[in-house]
Amino acid sequence: MVPNQLILDLGHRPALGRSDFLVSACNADAAAWVDRWPDWPAPLRGLAIVGPAGCGKTHLGAVWRKASGAAGLNAATLTVAGVPEALGEAANAVVDDLTELAAPRALLHLYNTVAERGGSVLILSRAAPARLDVGLPDLASRLATLPVATVGGPDEVLLAGVLAKHFADRQVAVREEVVAYLVTRMERSFAAADRLVDRLDRLALAEGRRVDRALARRALADDDSDRGE
Repeated sequence: MVPNQLILDLGHRPALGRSDFLVSACNADAAAWVDRWPDWPAPLRGLAIVGPAGCGKTHLGAVWRKASGAAGLNAATLTVAGVPEALGEAANAVVDDLTELAAPRALLHLYNTVAERGGSVLILSRAAPARLDVGLPDLASRLATLPVATVGGPDEVLLAGVLAKHFADRQVAVREEVVAYLVTRMERSFAAADRLVDRLDRLALAEGRRVDRALARRALADDDSDRGE
């Protein structure tokens, strides 16, 4: 038996370039919208990308932020007083996690400031902005006018690509047959892909072994157990 090793959680840095984004039927519309900027509908050239956790919204936001020079903000920590510093000299802004919006007036202030600068706003959200109760009619009406690009659940081809990318981000070498084994047996979601790769990475580090089908089988069983299946 291989003795357990000390796990050093050094973190990993995901590749967030445009060429690293995996395009499939479920996200092609969102990717096309990002590539189309600045040719977005006037007067405020804005867009909302909507989809579940882990579906690639943040990746697309990073791609657009690099292309547009946008400032990155989080809806959960945005405040009215903090808008000028957070936006800086940028004309464009990416707002992540709209469903966690804590200060609607701060987002309205940001929206108006970007409009005055002739810029664009990219909203990332798990729910369509028009369906959220933001508490301010002016903000609600602005959000309701944004075009929405929805990212759906992954098909098997994309799921395999997402798994491979997560492993590559962590510099974990995995054979294609192991990825195929996971794809046909795992929960069909982006969040599950991230969860399984993290579990397999930790198991492999702890036991000093490579990620193979036997380890994949254990990780799938543990994941099912954690979800109560």
